[in-house]
Amino acid sequence: MCGIVGYIGHREAYPIVIKGLKRLEYRGYDSAGIALYDGNDIKLSKTKGKVADLEEKLENEISIDGNIGIGHTRWATHGVPNDVNSHPHYSNSGNLVIIHNGIIENYDALRKELTKRGYTFTSETDTEVLVNLIEDVKTKENVKLGKAVQIALNQTVGAYAIAVFDRQKPDEIVVARLGSPLAIGVGDDEFFIASDASPFIEYTNNAIYLEDGEMAIVRRGKKIKVRNIQDDSLVEPYLQELQINLEQIEKGGYDHFMLKEIYEQPNAISDTYRGRMRVAEGIIKMAGIDDNLAKLLNAKRIIIIACGTSWHAGLVAEYIFEELVRIPVEVEYASEFRYRNPVIHQDDVVIAISQSGETADTMAAIKLAKENGAFVFGVCNVVGSSISRESHAGAYTHAGPEIGVASTKAFTTQITVLSLIALKLAERKGTISNSDFFYYLQELERIPEKVKQALEVNDHIKTIAETYKDAKNFLYLGRGFNFPVALEGALKLKEISYIHAEGYPAAEMKHGPIALIDEHMPVVVIATKKGHYEKVVSNIQEIKSRKGKIIGIVTEGDTSVKELADHVIEIPETEEFLTPLLTTIPLQLLSYHIAVMLEKNVDQPRNLAKSVTVE
Repeated sequence: MCGIVGYIGHREAYPIVIKGLKRLEYRGYDSAGIALYDGNDIKLSKTKGKVADLEEKLENEISIDGNIGIGHTRWATHGVPNDVNSHPHYSNSGNLVIIHNGIIENYDALRKELTKRGYTFTSETDTEVLVNLIEDVKTKENVKLGKAVQIALNQTVGAYAIAVFDRQKPDEIVVARLGSPLAIGVGDDEFFIASDASPFIEYTNNAIYLEDGEMAIVRRGKKIKVRNIQDDSLVEPYLQELQINLEQIEKGGYDHFMLKEIYEQPNAISDTYRGRMRVAEGIIKMAGIDDNLAKLLNAKRIIIIACGTSWHAGLVAEYIFEELVRIPVEVEYASEFRYRNPVIHQDDVVIAISQSGETADTMAAIKLAKENGAFVFGVCNVVGSSISRESHAGAYTHAGPEIGVASTKAFTTQITVLSLIALKLAERKGTISNSDFFYYLQELERIPEKVKQALEVNDHIKTIAETYKDAKNFLYLGRGFNFPVALEGALKLKEISYIHAEGYPAAEMKHGPIALIDEHMPVVVIATKKGHYEKVVSNIQEIKSRKGKIIGIVTEGDTSVKELADHVIEIPETEEFLTPLLTTIPLQLLSYHIAVMLEKNVDQPRNLAKSVTVE
């Protein structure tokens, strides 16, 4: 959520900052702003709405010259989304200007204290409080900007990524982070600041990722100086070479990032198992597993913590681990886990799943698990992210950048990684036979091709979407491995079309939801041949007798469901525990086409953020 972009160097800052803000639109936001320094003064423009609205406004308001600039896309927390609450924010003197991601939890107490000292506030934001606190410290203590930022941040409680500029010291930008990501791109006598690397990847592939509790002073012509905020100690920054390229973060001819990412799934899945799964040799090689095999094999229990789509992937993993490895698994919402005083043992393994690797609730849950002695294994998509650094070990999904707010390839690549882990442990534990192990490897290797086949029914799904786009409610049903897919399908529809949808285990329909079914209720039923097929067919008959409209997700060649359903979507046959990698594809496409037909903003649905870095 929220996006930070900054530039200091020899180029014109405005084109870099405005383009960077567009690259960060995927994170979700409701207002945008920019501040530029032209060598004499700070020029600021901001507005409720999109970056395109900001462009139109600021080019009529201010001159866009200058080699220093900071920009921001805001997702409202303190104060409604409007022009005044948008970032950047000035200090009372007008000398300091700040952009900020995160939440300052003790802002109200700080605001009251600053008001007593004569400060006034024009916005409702915690950010304006923070910039005036920095100014107050700078004036009272008679210190430079960097020191003032450090002292002020030690008085705050909460999460932040900030960039601060001082017109009285116009050769530097001070940045800091705690719980919200911040990257510094290092070029030739120029520096780029951003929430992730996408805004500056075309200018440099060298970046420094600040760790939690670190700040940096970025100056032209000088090396970056990184310090620990708490104790002021110097930190040696690690310069990382980025692996992403510009093509990966462009739409590539697709109408939306979401559609592009749906179609990227065959490659994303194969990229995730490539080099790890050696089918010809009959082995799975994963450093994070191999180096910690004893801990994982001896675990009395696995706890999976995640949020949203990652939680659904974790629920699929629960079925897979218990089926193959015979280890009890509990799947927890990270937001609940961290607050309910959970029972954690030293022989527990905690698997934390997050696309971004920055999810605030998941990060907090990891810290709680570690404090109680559990071994934490992280699964995420972003190299160098907070969760990857905080975990004892882990595995990346190799999905490539996911720009669309509604996750698609994150879900399938997370299931792929978790399947590899389960297969590796099951083979070593002896809970599956060698012949089954080899067969499962071969079948997983065939999944990308089968996903391509599932994508070939796109036009058929578009026709179904046209039929049901005006429905007010949807019900999604699945059993066994595909119950979590029903939850995920409902979530996708809710996220991007704003149609109310619920996912249920198919057998639970009789315990309440069946009361909702009538001729106006579309019911999506996942009914693959493997996995309680006859029971699901019985559930479909119950829906049919109550005039519900049935969309069946079936295995190729199915006849029983075809006779009952109003529409069927076929997928290739595969092993039961791998079916979620295929059944989710038509549900993603159905949600996408309904949202497009309803003229919704598919990639940036309202009120949602790609990476939820605050509670």
